[in-house]
Amino acid sequence: MLAAALVAAGLSLVSPTAPAQAGIDTQTLGGRYSGSNVNFRVYSSRATRIAVYVYAAATGAQEKASYLLTKGTGDVWAATVGVAALQSAGVTGTVYYGYRAWGPNWPYSASWTKGSTTGFVADVDSAGNRFNPNKLLLDPYAREMSHDTALPDGVASDYSSGPAKRAVDTGPIAPKGMVLAADSTSFGTKPTRAFKDDIVYEVHLRGLTKADTSIATAERGTYKAAGQKAAYLASLGVTAVEFLPLQETQNDANDANPSSTTGDNYWGYMTENYFAPDRRYSYDKTAGGPTREFKAMVKAFHDAGIKVLVDVVYNHTAEGGAIGDKNTYNIFSWRGLDNPAYYSLTSDMQGSMDNTGLGHNYNTRNPAAQNLIVDSVAYWKNTLGVDGYRFDLASVLGNTCQHGCFSYSRTDANTALNRLTTEMPARPAGGGSGVDWIAEPWAIGTGTYQVGNFPAAWSEWNGVYRDTLRRDQNKLGVDAVTPSDLATRFAGSSDLYGDDGRRPWHSVNFMVAHDGFTQKDLYSCNGKNNGQAWPYGPSDGGSDDNISWDQGGVATEQRKAARNAFAFLMLSGGTPMMTGGDETLRSINCNNNPYNVDSSANWLDWSLTTDETNFKTYTSRLAAFRKAHPALRPVNFYTASDGNANGMGQLEWFTPAGVAPDGAYWGNAGNHALAWRIDGTEFGDSASALYTAYNGWSGDVVFTLPAPPAGKQWYRVTDTAPWAEGANQVAAPGAEAVIGGAGTAYTLRGRAVLLLIAK
Repeated sequence: MLAAALVAAGLSLVSPTAPAQAGIDTQTLGGRYSGSNVNFRVYSSRATRIAVYVYAAATGAQEKASYLLTKGTGDVWAATVGVAALQSAGVTGTVYYGYRAWGPNWPYSASWTKGSTTGFVADVDSAGNRFNPNKLLLDPYAREMSHDTALPDGVASDYSSGPAKRAVDTGPIAPKGMVLAADSTSFGTKPTRAFKDDIVYEVHLRGLTKADTSIATAERGTYKAAGQKAAYLASLGVTAVEFLPLQETQNDANDANPSSTTGDNYWGYMTENYFAPDRRYSYDKTAGGPTREFKAMVKAFHDAGIKVLVDVVYNHTAEGGAIGDKNTYNIFSWRGLDNPAYYSLTSDMQGSMDNTGLGHNYNTRNPAAQNLIVDSVAYWKNTLGVDGYRFDLASVLGNTCQHGCFSYSRTDANTALNRLTTEMPARPAGGGSGVDWIAEPWAIGTGTYQVGNFPAAWSEWNGVYRDTLRRDQNKLGVDAVTPSDLATRFAGSSDLYGDDGRRPWHSVNFMVAHDGFTQKDLYSCNGKNNGQAWPYGPSDGGSDDNISWDQGGVATEQRKAARNAFAFLMLSGGTPMMTGGDETLRSINCNNNPYNVDSSANWLDWSLTTDETNFKTYTSRLAAFRKAHPALRPVNFYTASDGNANGMGQLEWFTPAGVAPDGAYWGNAGNHALAWRIDGTEFGDSASALYTAYNGWSGDVVFTLPAPPAGKQWYRVTDTAPWAEGANQVAAPGAEAVIGGAGTAYTLRGRAVLLLIAK
């Protein structure tokens, strides 16, 4: 019966066989100026009537006029309104607008008035429609939006359906699209650097500068201020800044009470519009101000040679899931226009599929919903100047069915994952124009953990790298980590990326990210402490298994462990990512989920102690070393020595005794030390050889050094042990200490990393 009903309604539980709409922005949706007119165009396959309402103010007023849209080709509803007509109606400045839509569950009646239930049949019908003309709808293609909805968490509000609120008219309070005039602000010249050569710096835009006293108070926390940090990031060695979500999100309420965490959404993972730069982060809040200021910020980074990457959230939206029951849902945009097109529903079409933990999935398989993803990504790329993207819970974008199920595919050409890279090709391995595509390769539920299983054009956050090295550092004698496990991660994770033709740089190596402990806290906290008082909390959620350890509470050991973590990133094959403030030992006092903490405790601190300054110097010098040595940034996986007379290969592995590991050594989790030598001549490196030793054991280990190239000796670049701590823990080029040649014995202290260069 269900299948028959769905067929009759023109729906399907599984994917359509036809490919998604080809091309970018082919339907020219949104509210856009066209000469002396404004064209309003919006998609809905199920509406029976749509009208656009225009306003002279963002809030607190009724519409000045409304215009009926006509349905045309491709289920696009359109109306063209003259600018003169809008002005005559009283819209003489910014054009604010929204839609009201009727459909099968709420047919139009000529006697309907705002705030009435005339025509109402049901909050949701058997086909999943949730039309409600009392809810003014934000255009999904609006280039800017006036303000946020400020939806309460889990509580029915004026935006919700259900018997208590279905008749409430949201026109005076709803966020509205803004019709923008064209502007010529430049985003500069995009860097063409190969992704393998990048060092990524993940940071919150507001948190980057909010506590920076070198910036004018009114500008702190804005795009304008962020652009002023381009020189700092360049000096640190950063080549790509990756901002947490910057598309309009539900965060305006954060400013209402600066010392309250109620309803705060600091990170920004509740998207309200996929085109508009978040107005909260703009110093210029006039119409078009956020767009212009964002592009100017991008230009500042581009002028410094730094790419701009943005974290995007296309797996769910701020409309959220059910509020108490299947009848009550928030309606302010997509849901009120075409619920089954924009959201993945349960088999009975009444509820929402959930692989996000937010009560619902965005319908990434539907052609129209997929077009919105592609069109908005292209807008941020082509109009706003963005160089690449990190996709939150990206496996949801590999879903191959729309309703009643979740099924991931790497190879299906009609997934959003493959559609994106078909329309906008990835940057070539050797650099050039293109997009840097980065996936968070997991979500929630069966079939969503896909580390190593993304399409060929995609790089991934390598959670296996993170967890393996964390376990080796922090779970000695508890978790089994073999030398083979370590070698695989240090060399670029060929087990994850080599089997499908990808390269080591498709592995984004990281030890920490925004959603977890900071790098300092990873080595200072035995467990999360999220319930503490403001400004460090309280926060809910957060993993209970962080693979963390406080190093016995010894501060010097904690700093050493953090140095090791950064050394792992800089000396491993792959693309390294650090988190904003890692370079200065930023702490959030053991809160591992500060998504709601918009406070001085969660902003980057620009007043540094001696230890923090030394750590920043360590970070910048080691980053500079990586950038100076292409041998650490291979395009392809290293060829390794076989330990016989068949050549050394690009990389040789050694035990502390200076011999090649045998099978017994590789597989024994009781062995906690490993070294490797890279032949720099294979990469055109200025160094003929590099040698790295890692002692994961708690006590000293003596490493017998292999032979450097003929006529050379080994010189120490860094030893992360506490005895060397200070401003020169990483030697400046030319100041490296000579260590010796073949057979030299080097005592490496417990839990430390050694880096040598042949000179």
